[in-house]
Amino acid sequence: MLPPIIDFLQDKKVLILGFGREGKSSFNYIRKYLPEKELFIGDGKEQDLPDKFTKGYFGEGYLSHLGEFDIVLKSPGIPFRDVDVPDGVTVTCQLDLFLKYAPCKKLGVTGSKGKTTTSTLCYKMLVCSGVDALLMGNMGLPVLDYIEEVEGKIAVIEMSSHQLEFTRTSPDVSVITNIYEEHLEHYKGGMRGYVNSKLNIVRYQNENNTFVYNATQGLSEYFDVSSLKSKVIGVTENAHLPFEPQNPHLLGVHNRHDIALAFNAVSVLGATAKGAEEAIKDFEGIEHRMECVGTYKGVTFYNDCIATIPHAVMCAVSALSAKTLIFGGMDRGIDYTDFARDLENSELRCLIGTKTTGHKVLEMMKENGTNKKLIKAENLEDAVKFAFENTSKGDICILSPAAPSYNEYKNFEEKGRCYKSYVKKYGE
Repeated sequence: MLPPIIDFLQDKKVLILGFGREGKSSFNYIRKYLPEKELFIGDGKEQDLPDKFTKGYFGEGYLSHLGEFDIVLKSPGIPFRDVDVPDGVTVTCQLDLFLKYAPCKKLGVTGSKGKTTTSTLCYKMLVCSGVDALLMGNMGLPVLDYIEEVEGKIAVIEMSSHQLEFTRTSPDVSVITNIYEEHLEHYKGGMRGYVNSKLNIVRYQNENNTFVYNATQGLSEYFDVSSLKSKVIGVTENAHLPFEPQNPHLLGVHNRHDIALAFNAVSVLGATAKGAEEAIKDFEGIEHRMECVGTYKGVTFYNDCIATIPHAVMCAVSALSAKTLIFGGMDRGIDYTDFARDLENSELRCLIGTKTTGHKVLEMMKENGTNKKLIKAENLEDAVKFAFENTSKGDICILSPAAPSYNEYKNFEEKGRCYKSYVKKYGE
């Protein structure tokens, strides 16, 4: 007897769209059960075909073949903003198939920021409470890699807007941490299109399900929470907790809020207050998220490269009482007027901006008049040099970009690791 996903796909003509980590995961799962099924791969870059039963469409025009297929299994990194899906073609993704067919309870977490921290906390709270759980999803752990391990367990899944865009099934427990402007270039309708994708995490819930959301921010502009069939739990920033979180990796109001969101979500799945408190104490932090690089020449450096929106930057700056900020990245057309004002009103003393958005914001602040020290850096390495020269001993310098890294780096992980190497290089 074939697994349900394979049974669903076996008689259909399937295009695996995008052949990165998730695309390869999808291919390997299908091929395990259907070794001679004709499969197709589509990708903007030339790829080596895995076997003689696979055909490919690569390079320019690779999206022009969608109408030839019954199922398009889309990877999250491929934007569909300007793509018209032909009639009769079903676009789906790993996440949607997993939510439909995996034999387990599912807890899903999405949001503009905080979803990795909240997902990880949910997982650890469950495990510390003696509940069998697995952590997977948007942090680079494709869900189909775990589908044969999940029976009888709880799958904790970080979900991006790109994964949710073509998902038509919601988890048993859904969490939305917050909603801010991000990835607007990927969606028709800009912000509304982005939020609409996120809301698929809760849109298909039933009366046996639970929705936990950020009640401080609210969703009323985009969605009527009262229309849901599921149990709804709104969590504010000052929400009561049965324990007081104590962990240097979870400083700041925003992290306390993530803890409260996680605790409310896992409480309906068997987690206890004692287990949650133990999980908080044992939490070791997440790379690139307010990550302490170390103290060099009297200055303590933090890597917060995951912070690609202004709100996340200001949360980190406030939580750490940072005095020097390195920021900047790819310009997505976001209005940085409020960010410039918030920087001016902060306790920061030195602002080091890199291309492109860092330079843009520094110019705004210069035109408005400022007492802050403003420094334009040509690249991240120069920015680190300037930080050593302009940060007093005993103070904190943080890299928190407020923009994506794609203008100069493959992703935020590469940028964050380069930053750490520069800090150590010039801190000797």
